[in-house]
Amino acid sequence: MTDLTGKIARGGTWKRVTALNESNPAVPYLFLLPHAVLFLLFTVYPIGYGLWVSLHRWDPLNSAQPFVGLEFYRNLVTPGTIQFELFWNAIRNTAFFVAVSVPLLVVVALGLAVQLNRPILGRGIFRAVFFMPGILSVAVIGVLWRWMFQDRTGLINAFGTQVLRLPPVAFLTTEWLAWVPIVAATVWWSVGSNMTIYLAALTTIPRSYYEAAEIDGANGWQMFRSITWPLLSPTTLFVVVTTVLASFQLFGQSSLITGGGPTRSTQAAIMYITQEAFDNSQLSSAAAMSFALGVLMLAFTAVQFRLMARDATGAKGR
Repeated sequence: MTDLTGKIARGGTWKRVTALNESNPAVPYLFLLPHAVLFLLFTVYPIGYGLWVSLHRWDPLNSAQPFVGLEFYRNLVTPGTIQFELFWNAIRNTAFFVAVSVPLLVVVALGLAVQLNRPILGRGIFRAVFFMPGILSVAVIGVLWRWMFQDRTGLINAFGTQVLRLPPVAFLTTEWLAWVPIVAATVWWSVGSNMTIYLAALTTIPRSYYEAAEIDGANGWQMFRSITWPLLSPTTLFVVVTTVLASFQLFGQSSLITGGGPTRSTQAAIMYITQEAFDNSQLSSAAAMSFALGVLMLAFTAVQFRLMARDATGAKGR
């Protein structure tokens, strides 16, 4: 031990260890290797195997897996097939949910962040209250909001009939009205995450900008429109893209609150893909639908990112 300490003190062993870390070309790859292995094992391999399944009539109980090519993909674009009707109905439902929930999740989160960025009493408590629903699981959210919107015995209808003397509303069994608890639950559950992102971005805006605007006589709305909103454009781009991707993955809220009903009016795309795979035992068809949904999400996100990135760059330039 004394000899080793002496060598390190004299610089012999320490120099050899330093040379290994700094000059050996294999060292960076050794650090990347664990992540690469996990990425290949849990991302690349499942995607490749799923693509193989979608091109074969795959049956786990059958040793033969005949190659069918693009048959299951053709079913998705051929009018008259059951897959075409139900898959695109689920896509329309999901697109409707995205169109309604994403603006709410962005606007409400931004409004809360702007208000809670001010020095008000109990600001920390309010931040925690709005963020806390995000730690709950989707199962808890689904059961809670289904109970609240039960057609006759739910909390909303009980309050309406007993306090406001209104007739009960069949939220869960009426088309389009069934989206109300799903959207409300989603906004209540996930708006806190977007609010936190906006709060972090608001702290980076120099206070001197607002002080100069106040000297020029600008009011609150003018300062928000000319200072806050343009400087938050990159953050808004990130929030919108991530929220759209998350909304396209709607499953738990719709499954637990309405079960996809009534008459499949709230059945999301992932819900139908799951039904096709495990209820109908059509794993190859479900794999093809998964890839089709993934391509649609990538295309939509690319267009959205391009448009919003251009707007964000223009706002930054101004």
